[in-house]
Amino acid sequence: MSMLNYLPASSSVFVTGGSGFLGRQLIQDLVTKGFQVKALARSDKAAATVKSLGAMPVRGDLDDIAAMAAGMAGCAAVIHSAAKVEQWGKWEDFEHMTVQGSKNVIAATRQAGIKRLVHISTEAVLAGGSAIINADENTPLPSKPNGMYPLSKKLAEQAVLAANSGDLAAIIVRPRFIWGKGDTTLLPKLAEAARTGSWLWFDGGKHQMSTCHVRNVSQGVILAACHGRGGQIYFLTDGDQVNFRNFVTALIRTQGVEPGNKVAPIWLADAIAATSEMVWKILGLKGEPPITKTAVNLFFKEVTINDSKARNELGYVPVISVEAGLAELKV
Repeated sequence: MSMLNYLPASSSVFVTGGSGFLGRQLIQDLVTKGFQVKALARSDKAAATVKSLGAMPVRGDLDDIAAMAAGMAGCAAVIHSAAKVEQWGKWEDFEHMTVQGSKNVIAATRQAGIKRLVHISTEAVLAGGSAIINADENTPLPSKPNGMYPLSKKLAEQAVLAANSGDLAAIIVRPRFIWGKGDTTLLPKLAEAARTGSWLWFDGGKHQMSTCHVRNVSQGVILAACHGRGGQIYFLTDGDQVNFRNFVTALIRTQGVEPGNKVAPIWLADAIAATSEMVWKILGLKGEPPITKTAVNLFFKEVTINDSKARNELGYVPVISVEAGLAELKV
């Protein structure tokens, strides 16, 4: 397969969200492949993290267009990974960080004269309440996204696609269910639910799901930066679909815990999510509800994705199998 390569070896790449789960993997892989990496860092801790991975920290945040543009100077591409990834919170925070933050990155990219921008989105943009079955890049987005996180990512995507032009190739990558070593969010929550006996298999957990190991996501994002076409969207997965219960059981067991066999109907998950969200909104409670509508949609109902476009156009092939990824997680 002959593909145009828009990123010459040893060129510079600017990364946002570099101290996060995916961002750390991206920096590590970019450096290994010979790229020079600059990474936005809004704190001393973030700066130390990205520096330890071989990137040059650029102090600033998503509000600071001038700082980002200065840091991007001389780079061949920008990879925008930063976003508000929680499933609950104030809409103003989602709008500010994910939507306006993406618009600011676009503005800085243009100001710096960068020709390529890869925006990391998510399959969550398809969350409208129903199961998502064998979706691809042509699957229409729901008119009413199922939660603030899906809505904010949808609006960010729209801004990125609107920015695509002859001067800027704006590309979107949608990984599905990022997991793997270094995850400090999802896996600890799953393990804690199992430890406390609060884990439930809704409808027995019999549905299918697609996943994407963090190393496979990183591989796909870098390929999109090198070969992706402006204005295009690319889904990424680990390949074959997995049974939800089998995969999550294996995931939880890597932490030395058993998930148990408690089963509940899916309507109960929908009801708990709707009630919890209402209570949290009315009372203004801090933290996240025990379960959200977004989580039910993306976790407890089928979400299967076809990633053949990335394989055909980018030459994407997963670099690690589900089995090997699980083996790495064992404590």
